[in-house]
Amino acid sequence: MADRLHPSRGDPLVTALVIRARDGNKQAWDTLVDRYIPLVWSTCQKYGLYEDDAAHVSQTVWLRLIDHLDKFRDPAELPGWLVTTAQRECGRVRAARSPQAPGRALDPRTLPHEADRDLLLAQRRAALREAFTQLSPRCQRLITMLSEEPPVPSPEISTMLGIPVESIRAECSRCLEKLRRHPVVAALSVSKPAA
Repeated sequence: MADRLHPSRGDPLVTALVIRARDGNKQAWDTLVDRYIPLVWSTCQKYGLYEDDAAHVSQTVWLRLIDHLDKFRDPAELPGWLVTTAQRECGRVRAARSPQAPGRALDPRTLPHEADRDLLLAQRRAALREAFTQLSPRCQRLITMLSEEPPVPSPEISTMLGIPVESIRAECSRCLEKLRRHPVVAALSVSKPAA
């Protein structure tokens, strides 16, 4: 029997969505798909798939997720699982594709059904926000202080967070690197499709 999800771990919204989707809630399922479809499509882009192949991979990933929803111990596993599943399916599709097969290259600026770029940007922001919530509270506060307009002065940051002034930039760099390595953000980084 699958383990129950740990509601105290990961993003509470994703936890709730996964539980509700697992229990058959269509709106929760649709929200999960909307939230993570850029992650799947960006993986397809990295593999240089044609649009038809990418649509096939995306459909396969979501069908497999239906069977896998009740197996997650922690919803924070979902983005990594989606990337891994998409990578495996992309590899299978690329291996089966004939080099002479016609097709239209996947445009990184498009989503299925020609959704507009504003939606893609909104979903990328949502992915970034999700990754941000996984950072330590100290990293979250530091990045927030440095992102304010105008930024909080270094001496004030030093006092509030107990970081020596000369170490603030290095600490911020470490926090940003953790953000970049989060599976959702890493998968959304743009890379050139393979030739």
